Amino acid sequence: MVSSDSTDSGGREFTRVETALRELLDNGTYQAGQLLPPQRELADEYGVSRHTIQRVLRKLAEEGLIEPRQGSGSKVLANPGGAPAQRLPGRSGRVSLLPFVNHAFEQDEVSLDVFSLTSETLLRHLQNQEERVVAAEIAPRRVRLRMLLPWEDEPLAYPRAVDPGDGRVRERWRAMVHSHIFQVEELFERMRGQGVDAVVEIRRFPMTPQFKLYVLNGTDMLFGPYEVVRRSIPVTGPTPDATETVDAVDVLGLGSTLTHHRRREAEDSHDALFFRSMNDWFESQWECWQDLALH
Repeated sequence: MVSSDSTDSGGREFTRVETALRELLDNGTYQAGQLLPPQRELADEYGVSRHTIQRVLRKLAEEGLIEPRQGSGSKVLANPGGAPAQRLPGRSGRVSLLPFVNHAFEQDEVSLDVFSLTSETLLRHLQNQEERVVAAEIAPRRVRLRMLLPWEDEPLAYPRAVDPGDGRVRERWRAMVHSHIFQVEELFERMRGQGVDAVVEIRRFPMTPQFKLYVLNGTDMLFGPYEVVRRSIPVTGPTPDATETVDAVDVLGLGSTLTHHRRREAEDSHDALFFRSMNDWFESQWECWQDLALH
């Protein structure tokens, strides 16, 4: 089996992980003083070997962005450029999700409509908002999250092993989605404990997501297509402690390009039409597949 650290794929995987982690540092998802997830968790999250993660962390440490801590992960020391480089809501071009989620949660009532493959990116930003609520930096009165995720009844186009008889990549995805759903629901429960009227609804539907979609407070939309790739993914081997790599079809979710679109009433611009059409698409899917709601 070809390892993800081969001369050819290792370079691409190293660059992909480095780019994704730099963006998370840059947009403030991981802030100075916080710890990055453990190496094993990062390796599983990005679908690479721990050796690739170690190489990326070593490079970030050499640049003074993080500080390895024996037995406790890596501590964030600084953001690239010295401060989070957040694109403000309303600007055109490539954007990061964090400033839009921050802006949404600074309102009295928050609504989030989300369509994605795993909800992984959203979970990280929701965790940031919970910290802001606990610290009394923000005080939303109501939070409503509607999330569309793919069903589990049939195999998806991705992620999946190239070998149709190997279901371990699909099982890895299922476990990841279940973990994220559980964490989101626990997070909303904790927000209710802080006095926030927080409600989350999750529905599953029979489609492989081709893109990410976020609609925040009914006014801002972030859209980003998934980039499909062939890569090696670590899976459980013959024993629980053993790991193998499987040739698979997957997508690049973390670090993918997002573009911003804003609701504009009574306007026929491309931006306004795109917002309305994609918002209508989400509403139609939400209503159509309501019988597949996750309980």
